[in-house]
Amino acid sequence: MSRRGWTVAGIAGGVVGAAGAAAGVGVAAQRRKIAATRRSLATEMSAHAGTPPPGTVGEEMSVMADDGVRIACEVVAPADGSEPALTVVLVHGFALDRRTWSEQRPHLAGLTGPSVRMVLYDQRSHGRSERAPADSCTIDQLGRDLDAVIRALAPEGPLVLVSHSMGGMTVMALAEQHPELFHERVAGVALVSTSAGEMASSGLPGTFLSRRNPVIRALGGLAAWQPGLVETGRRALGDIIWVFTKRFAYGDRQVDPRMVDLVDTMIDSNAVGALTDFVDTLGTHDRLAALPGLSGCEVLVLAGDGDRIIPWRHSEVIAEAIPTARLVRLPGVGHMPMLEQPEVVDAELDALIARTTERTAGGGLRAKRPPQLTDTTDDEQAEAGGALQGLLRSAGRVRRGSRTPARAGRSRKKDRP
Repeated sequence: MSRRGWTVAGIAGGVVGAAGAAAGVGVAAQRRKIAATRRSLATEMSAHAGTPPPGTVGEEMSVMADDGVRIACEVVAPADGSEPALTVVLVHGFALDRRTWSEQRPHLAGLTGPSVRMVLYDQRSHGRSERAPADSCTIDQLGRDLDAVIRALAPEGPLVLVSHSMGGMTVMALAEQHPELFHERVAGVALVSTSAGEMASSGLPGTFLSRRNPVIRALGGLAAWQPGLVETGRRALGDIIWVFTKRFAYGDRQVDPRMVDLVDTMIDSNAVGALTDFVDTLGTHDRLAALPGLSGCEVLVLAGDGDRIIPWRHSEVIAEAIPTARLVRLPGVGHMPMLEQPEVVDAELDALIARTTERTAGGGLRAKRPPQLTDTTDDEQAEAGGALQGLLRSAGRVRRGSRTPARAGRSRKKDRP
């Protein structure tokens, strides 16, 4: 073995060894409790693995990216069989897959007046999509992949792009590459828990996912050299990783363990080497200059102020660059608001789609700023969220019986010249 190979193995081995030692000191009982919880969850999910609810299963298909990589996709038609008024494309984030939107799928499929068609896909090297060469794992390429998906599966009609984390960066890259698309067809954009740049300056990426972090560098090298060894180590530390997932993905300490298990399962389904391939592009992502190109769309910027992955300030920066954006702050919520507070996210998506429908019905683009919620108490926020849902239902824009938010998010009112 080369000196470099031994160095990589030594560093990575030391990291794994240190993690194992730390895990073994005073946490044996906790690990047993976590393992029992996960076994119970697995049994419960297996027992209830019958017919999926309406709107959760679509038509599976593949799209070839411009470099030949196969992208796994899914198209979900309106649950009532009606003609959709627009297509909603859902774009997931780093280390996840299209199951990110499991709480939104049945809700969006059940919308009426307008009804919508959904397109979901797994980013390259994620989920069921093909593992891509490391040098193609860039935000630029993800933007081109999204363009390929749209051209193949939604070639005409108005679009709403709903994105999370690295998915939001993907949408920004598409806007940079094809600004005309956002003038002609993209009428609405949701940017959930994402960033326009400076990812290595704060939050978890600044410590764990920075391209300058020697541990991540060593792990990436070891994953390329001995992938089996890395995956074995990952399985051995599975319960510890589950705890870290709960801590960093969610803000609520009492979050449903099934939601933790869903995120943990998505992360675990992606090879470590495939994930470390994206570290460089996350660290160099800078598309602040592309954001004004979204000003002609209806834009929702939503995030939790308890996000440890991408801090709240990143969403504020995005909203400052898009004067017409609706900025929604979810107090105490972590990096996965669509799973942690699905009712609130669903209500905001309903409102975004309603505004988008108004825009497309008028045959033009509106520059009018959507209504903003001021800083209010939780009870006042909940009342406002319920009123919003009632207004949308009375206009026939939300299906009967859809969920209302238990606690509406907080939006910051910004003064504009």
